[in-house]
Amino acid sequence: MGRLNLDEFAMGSSTENSAFQLTRNPWDLGRTPGGSSGGSAAAVASQEVTASLGSDTGGSVRQPAALCGVTGLKPTYGRVSRYGLVAYASSLDQIGCLTRTVADAAVLLRVMAGHDPRDSTSVPEPVPDYAAALNGDLRGVRLGVPREYRGPGIDPEVQQAVDRAVNQLERLGAELREISLPHTRHALATYYVIAPAEASANLARFDGVRYGRRIEGPDPVAMYRRTRGAGLGTEVKRRIVLGTYVLSSGYYDAYYLRAQKVRTLIRRDFLEAFEGVDAIVTPTTPHPAFPLGEKANDPLRMYLEDIFTLSCNLAGICGLSVPCGFTTTTPRLPIGLQFLGRPFGEPTLLRLGAAYQAATDWHREAPPVAG
Repeated sequence: MGRLNLDEFAMGSSTENSAFQLTRNPWDLGRTPGGSSGGSAAAVASQEVTASLGSDTGGSVRQPAALCGVTGLKPTYGRVSRYGLVAYASSLDQIGCLTRTVADAAVLLRVMAGHDPRDSTSVPEPVPDYAAALNGDLRGVRLGVPREYRGPGIDPEVQQAVDRAVNQLERLGAELREISLPHTRHALATYYVIAPAEASANLARFDGVRYGRRIEGPDPVAMYRRTRGAGLGTEVKRRIVLGTYVLSSGYYDAYYLRAQKVRTLIRRDFLEAFEGVDAIVTPTTPHPAFPLGEKANDPLRMYLEDIFTLSCNLAGICGLSVPCGFTTTTPRLPIGLQFLGRPFGEPTLLRLGAAYQAATDWHREAPPVAG
């Protein structure tokens, strides 16, 4: 297919911020496929392609995977080269994949993973045979269930589907343990300080002179004024302005530096949890796919759709989303289950996901518009 649609500069949770119009969810064409990699998820869900790539800065692979009913894998930071990726937030970005099955994700990850000298963040770790981990046996796997990922903000049908999936994993041999990730409540605010700050620096090059859209004028000053107003979309401008503000003199320590300290605490929560469990299981999103336009003018409601995915990026760990059910109301919409693993713990996540898919058929269902 070559290229698929996404939110402009990967900034969005619904693929409504694209310069190439809307992408629609194959399960209901009036709803979002998620974002930012909504085109990648929709293409796999509608069976136009077998697999696709996406970038995951705060959930942009796993969230659309959940909303479109496909498998989405976000590798550990540094596991896959980002050479050729247009940077959004350099300390958070990671290339991931969307597939119909966990087995396909395991094959694709082995092709993608490995050290690349062209990417300074690429880690020289050996690449295992991920497919070999798909043995279907979950006996002895300790699975953490964080109490902070439950609450009144979750759609009841999403919570019920996730609870059924967790019970299924226990029947397959996994040992469930309740855990706590106490700094989760600060993750959204932390993310929306760090990510826009890095974006404001990374996107400075798209000034219409070196890169980006250029609007000519009678002189350089006029050209700059016209270009600055026309070259970027509303959401991108919002995040650049926010990022520039938190990096500005007098606010750097109060916002950006403090956010980085909280980020360290969030990562520490996960690393301490992984001392007692092999992986963590959560919902991928708090709600199923929402109607296009419903949250377009309410940034905070939109940002909350990534509440369960963005901590993974802040901590630099790996995450996997698999389908775990559907809503019972019309239209019938997919629900996603998320596994989170320790750094370079992809084999464990793939083992869990493959065992769950071997015991269920949610991933085999196709939307009405499937090719």
